[in-house]
Amino acid sequence: MIQKDIANACAKETLKAIIGDLNGDYFGILVDESKDISHKEQMALVLRFVNKNGEVVERFIGLVHVSDTSACSLKKAIYSLLSVHSLSPSKIHGQGYDGASNMKGEINGLKTLIMKDSPLAYYIHCFAHQLQLTLVAIAKKHLDVEDFFDHVSNVLNVVGGSFKRRDLLCDHQAKKLEQLFDFGEVQKGQGLHQECGLQRPGDTRWGSHFKTLDNFIVIFSSIVHVLEVIELEGSTSSDRNQAEYLLTKIKTFKFIFVLHLMLKVLAMSNELSKILQKKIKILLMPWSFLILQRKDCKI
Repeated sequence: MIQKDIANACAKETLKAIIGDLNGDYFGILVDESKDISHKEQMALVLRFVNKNGEVVERFIGLVHVSDTSACSLKKAIYSLLSVHSLSPSKIHGQGYDGASNMKGEINGLKTLIMKDSPLAYYIHCFAHQLQLTLVAIAKKHLDVEDFFDHVSNVLNVVGGSFKRRDLLCDHQAKKLEQLFDFGEVQKGQGLHQECGLQRPGDTRWGSHFKTLDNFIVIFSSIVHVLEVIELEGSTSSDRNQAEYLLTKIKTFKFIFVLHLMLKVLAMSNELSKILQKKIKILLMPWSFLILQRKDCKI
């Protein structure tokens, strides 16, 4: 119990220092949704403001459980959290969210509801988030690329469809790595050769497609091994047929070519995405000027 008391005391003192640094001035809000380990919807709130030293800073305020992710519920949760810290919604001079309809909707979106109370709370769709969505949308306009990502998604579903298959994948990776050590083809060292997983790429997660394809290449032989096992030992004919079909697809020259091509394209955009998220790149942060509220501030 004493550990929880100490943690709560530290949290309260930290928040008190953040609010004191804000000093009742204007601020912007950054909001995102997140599920905890029990899959309960939560809302994370970050304040962006100019501190007493004239520096633009971002400070995490807290996580709030929300019953649903409708715009009205999120607005109520934001206002409630601000009121706890004696912050007025009228001081909001900037909003930053993703591009979901409940966030940026022109009629009933969260940004519209807040702008009705605070007309100067201009909304900016995160640039890095826009970059990811644009790349995914453009890539899928090409039929071969769209088919490629469909096959990758199906492979991830099949190979990661059960704990048994995931364990089989990990075991094959470990055995292959041992062979490479024996032949002296790879070096041992702390932090090297971490286990690679297969997570599904998300259209709204920065760099997730790049990470997925990068891992796909690294453990390609293990993926093939698991599909071959399913093809022979699958519990149903549907599983066996699907594994056989995916094996024929991912072994083709076209699939391998597009895999390496998209990895190179996404590697370049991944660097740009990282730059767009750097704190030191003030010029790339689209609503710094909304918070500074200076006539001579030009971006």
